[in-house]
Amino acid sequence: MDSDVIVLGAGIVGLGTALQIQAKGRAVVLVDRGEPGAGTSFGNAGIIERASLYPYAFPRKLTDLIRYGFNRERDAVYHWNALPKAAPWLARYWAASSKSGHERAMRAALPLIEKSLSEHEPLIAAAGAGHLVRRTGWIKAHRDPRAFADAVSDAKKLAPYGLTVEILDPRALEALEPHLAPGLAGAIHFKDPVALNDPQELSTAYRRLFEMRGGRFVHGDANTLVRDGASWSVTTEAGVVKAEKVVVTLGPWGADFAATLGYKLPMGVKRGYHAHYKPAGNAVLNHTVFDAHSKYVLAPMLKGIRLTTGAEFALRDSPPTPVQLTRLEPEARAFFPLGERIEKEPWMGARPCTPDMVPVIGPAPRHKGLWFAFGHAHHGLTLGAVTGRLVAEMIAGEDTFCDPTPYRVDRF
Repeated sequence: MDSDVIVLGAGIVGLGTALQIQAKGRAVVLVDRGEPGAGTSFGNAGIIERASLYPYAFPRKLTDLIRYGFNRERDAVYHWNALPKAAPWLARYWAASSKSGHERAMRAALPLIEKSLSEHEPLIAAAGAGHLVRRTGWIKAHRDPRAFADAVSDAKKLAPYGLTVEILDPRALEALEPHLAPGLAGAIHFKDPVALNDPQELSTAYRRLFEMRGGRFVHGDANTLVRDGASWSVTTEAGVVKAEKVVVTLGPWGADFAATLGYKLPMGVKRGYHAHYKPAGNAVLNHTVFDAHSKYVLAPMLKGIRLTTGAEFALRDSPPTPVQLTRLEPEARAFFPLGERIEKEPWMGARPCTPDMVPVIGPAPRHKGLWFAFGHAHHGLTLGAVTGRLVAEMIAGEDTFCDPTPYRVDRF
């Protein structure tokens, strides 16, 4: 089976990349050992996050570091056995989270964020997935008046970037979300992002569109990839696939794969969990809402109200330990009337993170025809389509819509 390009990994970044390369007139085979969108892309808050300009930074204040060190916080927990392996990455993450480093990361990712929604929208329309989209933005709700005032000040700084932000006093918030707990100080409504009713269903729709346009998805193991003369080949259930170019979109497995080819990328993972709940009584949640005090998200999904957690610093493949979900569930029930949990066991996934908070997108320096596109941290869904556009333009030898230098593989 011959093709122009093989895309290894069928998460949302792989799907977006395959579709964008296909749009350049290239034949594409998409390869994954699982089903499209069934890995890390399956579970998230379901936001194409046009408004999140600044990435999640590592705490820098000594008081915060001490507080997190006790390992009792809601938004971040860690496994002791993971620290020896994660320590070099965490140290670089901490260093990159300085004021200047955080600003640099924002500037690097800004061109991707700015086109994140506009690149998804034509794919959503072509895939017939408009029914999955809620153009309601998302709401950041505050309990503490002082924290709310600080958040309002930060939100106003987004105006130069063309974003629409509405400040909600308690009465305005209640009008939008009448079933949230009373006594909230206010909220910030970020209106530009769009929310999805089921992120995995978007992946399924993208797969159908890819196949409708002539692409082929096959099950296979990326680790069987070998150089075969002037081409690359990978073994799949459908036979050996050959192509001149390969794009690696393996998410949290990307760095391990790159290491087999001699590329030492300082990647880490932040694991996260979610569970779905029935709303209690006649309660309705109209928007995706972030509780700024306890740092979790409640998102209305087709399967129920999804409760998502923050970051768990653990070995990628260690057994699930949903401590955060256990801690957050009582607080979430007090915040919004949740009923019974729908699944017996929560979902867990691993977000692939670079220490400088910028994804790896570009050609592998020592291997002709090999490209990397992973390390999107919390923004895999957001950046899936725009990453694909950038990779497609580079593979086609076209002028790229932005300078790809900040994402280059050899920057570490």
